[in-house]
Amino acid sequence: MSEDEEGFRDRIATISEKGKRVWIFPKKPKGKLYNYRKIVSYFFLIVLFGLPHVKYQGQQLLLFNLLERKFIIFGGIFWPQDFYLFAIASIVGLVFIILFTIIFGRVFCGWVCPQTIFMEMVFRRIEYWIEGDYNHQKKLNAQPWNKEKIAKRALKHSIFWIISFFIANTFLSYIIGSDELWRIQTDPKGIHFGGLIAIAIFTSVFYLVFARLREQVCTTICPYGRLQGVLLDQNTMVVAYDSVRGENRAKFKKNEDRKENAKGDCIDCHLCVSVCPTGIDIRNGTQLECINCTACIDECNTIMDGVGLKKGLIRMVSENGIKNKTGFEWTRRVKSYTALLILLLGILISLLITRSDFETVIFRLRGTTYQMDESGKISNIFEINLTNKTRNKYDIKFKLGDPEGEIILETKKLTLKNEAVINNRLIIKYPYGSISDGKKIITIIVLGNGKEIQKVKVKFIGPMI
Repeated sequence: MSEDEEGFRDRIATISEKGKRVWIFPKKPKGKLYNYRKIVSYFFLIVLFGLPHVKYQGQQLLLFNLLERKFIIFGGIFWPQDFYLFAIASIVGLVFIILFTIIFGRVFCGWVCPQTIFMEMVFRRIEYWIEGDYNHQKKLNAQPWNKEKIAKRALKHSIFWIISFFIANTFLSYIIGSDELWRIQTDPKGIHFGGLIAIAIFTSVFYLVFARLREQVCTTICPYGRLQGVLLDQNTMVVAYDSVRGENRAKFKKNEDRKENAKGDCIDCHLCVSVCPTGIDIRNGTQLECINCTACIDECNTIMDGVGLKKGLIRMVSENGIKNKTGFEWTRRVKSYTALLILLLGILISLLITRSDFETVIFRLRGTTYQMDESGKISNIFEINLTNKTRNKYDIKFKLGDPEGEIILETKKLTLKNEAVINNRLIIKYPYGSISDGKKIITIIVLGNGKEIQKVKVKFIGPMI
């Protein structure tokens, strides 16, 4: 390519040379892959809007309550004490993203990302319904503000706002819970004024994202788009134009032998550009803005089929695949990340299986030392912190692992409610002669409803004998 032809690499397709926004009016996509995308998208939409209302044993199936630091993931309750699991799960997710991107590029962006699903399968489809396909939208945008334009824009943005309201409520239901959200919506306004403001703010944010920002989220805001630049290589499967087969481009002429005239299969119809939701020309090669939505594949296949040429001029293929006419290859890089992902998944699953439903922390009261009573017994004061991660209530008692000692609980009856945390104190006494070298490692057994639920070892201190 000449320097002028390479100019597209110096700027984003949605920004003009003067730095102004270039508004994208993509052609309405259609085709086999687009139909598959619709099935995938509607499935995820049903899951997204439905999950907050699915309950298991009276609890929301999926909840990320940051305010109460309580997380419910498919029935399992997680607390701040389980943060190490979150950290490992985050590492697993990062490695998976890296591996997936190395193999398939930004397919996640085009097929699974909520931003793309809402933008392309909800908001743009409403736009097509109200304003028509891309040529009608361009015409409407260019015409002065008359009754038709005002009516269509008012209807479109009103629907956009309503949908944004539902998205905001769904988003909040994952954070504060669907029951709490319902109370905010139904109680008198003055009681939950802060909650109503939060709903209004989130609604406004989602509306601005889908009505104004749109593809700018994918091209300039989302960090994943930047990440792919350092992860893709010549073996990554991406939506790509087969330049070996397609060049030289030339308009289609009926009954013409294109090979004899040194013409490639690309008939330069420009429809792959018209249908692109980020406004790029896929024939220029892999670009930052491409989200691998496969809309250009459908469009190109339709044209190829119409003019009697072989489909697949634009397809999922690697750069080496185009040059060498090969498929996906298990490179050393892919094998290494796959092995690392399997290892991390094994560690995470093991930790989840061995995770305790109770968390008991016992430590000697700060600033205290041992005491000796009139009977000659040595006593230590301990702080206890109990976390119940289950949905059951427990009457808590303590006993020592050896019969020599004695436990005195500050509270006669200690009840640990479901999904609760309590703090208390206990005094442990041992006979003077049972302590050697000024310390003794003892075992405290925690009983819940008469059954052992945990054992904790602590250090008991006394005089040097």
